[in-house]
Amino acid sequence: MKKLWNSFKIAFSMYSKIPMPSSDWKKENMRYIMCFFPLIGVLIGVAIWIWGFYGRYIVESKGFYAMIFVMIPVLLTGGIHLDGLLDTSDAIHSYQPRERKLEILKDSHAGAFAIITAVVYFAMYYGLYHEITLQGLPVVCMGFVLSRALGSFSIASFPMAKNTGLAATFSDGAQKNCVRIVSCMYILICVCVMLVYSPIIGGCAVIGTALEYYYYYHISMKEFGGITGDLAGFHIQICELVIAFSCVIGEIVSRMI
Repeated sequence: MKKLWNSFKIAFSMYSKIPMPSSDWKKENMRYIMCFFPLIGVLIGVAIWIWGFYGRYIVESKGFYAMIFVMIPVLLTGGIHLDGLLDTSDAIHSYQPRERKLEILKDSHAGAFAIITAVVYFAMYYGLYHEITLQGLPVVCMGFVLSRALGSFSIASFPMAKNTGLAATFSDGAQKNCVRIVSCMYILICVCVMLVYSPIIGGCAVIGTALEYYYYYHISMKEFGGITGDLAGFHIQICELVIAFSCVIGEIVSRMI
């Protein structure tokens, strides 16, 4: 039980800005960290829903209303996954050999493509949140859990691009079968809730997520020979963007039927 509590604290300390009691970052305390990782998505989803429901009574500007949506995940996570998105963008667009791409992932400097990606990403996210209504918002909220559950499963199941880094540490120290089972439970619950809530909007989100996950696996294997922590962050950010886009499409389809 103590190891589970330590894994919980480390997960929230590492992947969120939620204050947590100190914990010893020993290998045995990291075994179940990926089991608790999707719970951070629960907090983000709840915060998004609260703002979505009550924010419209607080602010009149729809633009400001949408901007807060965009900022909530960044404020709660500290942008840790955005770092992976931008580093991966720089690496992919460098068109360098695989070894050089892996070095770029570790480079703390932001290249031109990282800046371009950040601008385009936030512009798209802002536009999508400007269009999403309360009808599709619950599916978007579930997406923050689903993206992290899929990320946890990938860290426990996909080949590692290198034997160093946080992703490799968590993969080696994890009880992989336990992480896979727990991740699959999260995934199944998210998919079922999405589809039961709205077969059309939820169905669009599930299809979009499946396509994004295939892309994540394909690009990781082709360009890097496996996954890293940065690539997992890349997946989480792209997955959440795709889910938001899919929900907008789902709302349009549902209004047409």
